[in-house]
Amino acid sequence: MIDIRDVAVFLGLDVGKGEHHATGLTPDGKSVVDKPLPNSEPKMRAMLDKLTAKYGKVLVVVDQPASIGALPLAVARDAAIIADAARTMPHTLRSIELDDETIAELHMIVGFDDDLAGEVTRVANRLRSLLTEIHPHLERILGPRVQHPAVLTLLEQFGSPKAIRKAGRRRLVTLLRPKAPRMAERLVEDIFTALDEQTVVVPGTDAAAVIVPKLAKNLAALLDQRKELAYSIKELLKSHPLSELLTSMPGIGVRTGARILIDVGDGTAFPTAAHLAAYAGLAPVTRRSGSSIRGESPSRRGNKHLKRAFFLSAFAALSDPASRAYYERKKAEGKRHKQALMRLAHRRTDVLFAMLRDGTFFEPQAVPQAA
Repeated sequence: MIDIRDVAVFLGLDVGKGEHHATGLTPDGKSVVDKPLPNSEPKMRAMLDKLTAKYGKVLVVVDQPASIGALPLAVARDAAIIADAARTMPHTLRSIELDDETIAELHMIVGFDDDLAGEVTRVANRLRSLLTEIHPHLERILGPRVQHPAVLTLLEQFGSPKAIRKAGRRRLVTLLRPKAPRMAERLVEDIFTALDEQTVVVPGTDAAAVIVPKLAKNLAALLDQRKELAYSIKELLKSHPLSELLTSMPGIGVRTGARILIDVGDGTAFPTAAHLAAYAGLAPVTRRSGSSIRGESPSRRGNKHLKRAFFLSAFAALSDPASRAYYERKKAEGKRHKQALMRLAHRRTDVLFAMLRDGTFFEPQAVPQAA
């Protein structure tokens, strides 16, 4: 945990490609720096040396915006917010360790994998949208399976309802069976049933027939890249001493384990489990009106990547009897599916914190038997 009692200047850096914007605040909120800073090691060192010599200990706080190239005024404002947050909310800060080569490599590869995941979602949604425009009945069959290799093979070769019908049942079953041995025949029957439900040809169908195969090919390539990255992530994760401890917890797989390792590490940056939950954005926010409590709502703060990792791991952990029992108990209390999963994810941060603190593997819990 960062001890801010000796900090003389909180230096917020809103980073950009060519230059950053630096805002420095003293503990009492006085601005001592507010200017652009070139993305150059000598320039950065010169500023830090100058601030250190004049004021004392400098705490550097770095933020990475979603996109680089914001307007100068917005950049200046954001740097000030970063510095002020460091000054007023030190419990939210985490130190960055640069000596762990495995985590550094994971950070880079997982970041690229996150980018690919976003692109997969975009292309899949575009493909489903296009199918919905030209043949809603067909989309209802193929849409939910649009990332399945069999469906992508079908759409890459036959990009329109007319082309699919012309190919015929037998040819399609032969095409799809290697990719989907168990569902090929059923899928083809469902496809032809859907085709029979629409007799009109929607304007733009011929254009869609050109676009659909290209989108399917693009989506297949993106998914293949993610498979290759998954292997690299798995190997890197296995080489880290905390790998077995993390993956001993039900629901934590390769990608979620890597994200947790990147953002949580050995857990020593967090004084308590509550700090970890708050950092992950899993601590519920209580809504108040005067002296009345109006209920709780999910936090919109925290590390969104870590929050998603905990959420996905909670969903995957529903096959664990104890996790399922806790989830069902929250549902019985009136929580909706996502709310119950968030509560489970929050509970799992407590367990993970204890595992990291004590250096112990996950121990399955007994499920209380109903009377």
